[in-house]
Amino acid sequence: MKASRVLRHAVLAALVLAGPASAASVAAQLEQAARDVLARQIESAALSEPQVQVEVATTRAAQPCAQPLAIEPLDTRQLARMRFAVSCPVAGGWRYEYVVRAHVSAVVAVAASAVAPGEPLTDAAVALERRDITLIPDAIGAPEAAVGQTSRRALRPGDVLRAGQLAAPVLVKRGDQVTMVARRDQVEVSTSGEALDSGARGASVRVRNNASGQVVRMRVTGAGTVEPVDGRITR
Repeated sequence: MKASRVLRHAVLAALVLAGPASAASVAAQLEQAARDVLARQIESAALSEPQVQVEVATTRAAQPCAQPLAIEPLDTRQLARMRFAVSCPVAGGWRYEYVVRAHVSAVVAVAASAVAPGEPLTDAAVALERRDITLIPDAIGAPEAAVGQTSRRALRPGDVLRAGQLAAPVLVKRGDQVTMVARRDQVEVSTSGEALDSGARGASVRVRNNASGQVVRMRVTGAGTVEPVDGRITR
């Protein structure tokens, strides 16, 4: 029976918690399950000094259960409305859904000054402040994760920096003249080309070799600089 419960936990990502099926114990176990989920999300986002409040929004009388209750997270993407299933894991047992509301604040990266769309964020443009991030699931916790990125929209001082609104800056634009550089051992070969695609650092773009006219796939390494994906420049 114990091995079976462990397997079910792995497959369903369920949290199995002990306790009688009273209203108070169900609420307590739901709160703990929600805090466990939040702890993993906070760790993944590298948030500093998190403060969490949790309350069970669904009020429902619990039926008796001879086994520890099984609590399974159903949808935890919206912190203000997380859904869990509570079930009695016995033959003919019951299963109910509950809503748990969480409020989370943490020290996160914010804009220290106004930033225009497409403008790279500098160290001076990023600060750390405590914010309520209950409705901001993609808040950035570490400043270094934002520095060098560009915002897709204008930022005002104090705006929380969000991963979904930031992007790596475009270093090569379509039509740009670029330097194609290949290095092997101590030998470096370079030539000029025309970018046929736009791309950020690390992106793969097509480049036409000005000398040969051949179109090759290159990797963006810096502003106006690319290197061959396969390490060779074909002349």
